[in-house]
Amino acid sequence: MTHSPRNPDYDPTVRDSFSRQAMMRTIGADIVSLAPGLVEIAAPIRPEFGQQQGMAHAGLTFSLGDSAAGYAALSLMAPGQEVVTSEMTIHLLAPAMGARLIARGEVVRAGRRLIVVRADVHAEADGARRHVATLLGTMVPVSP
Repeated sequence: MTHSPRNPDYDPTVRDSFSRQAMMRTIGADIVSLAPGLVEIAAPIRPEFGQQQGMAHAGLTFSLGDSAAGYAALSLMAPGQEVVTSEMTIHLLAPAMGARLIARGEVVRAGRRLIVVRADVHAEADGARRHVATLLGTMVPVSP
């Protein structure tokens, strides 16, 4: 799906907002790609973000997916607008094991009051990717 941003400066707007997110800094996340309505964020799977069975904690998976979906929505907002998550569901599909997680967030439908988003999260190990989670949710535009 092709989207048109309402902010010609969506790229620096998204990157500036991302740089202020302490959570993303803490987990070592970076924006991998950015286009109108589409954002990919990756973070290493580090031992301190694992669970007792040695795989990435679902909280890490959720955080990456939620942020990727949220920034996909932000990329379509008018200047001066931001978004917050209204609701988000996650379906954990496979153990998140490997070197890093990559979340691809995209806008499904951008309305005036609600933005439906999804994110697919993959674990990467030795160059291969495994689909580990899908998130579906709603973002709400807000004024800062």
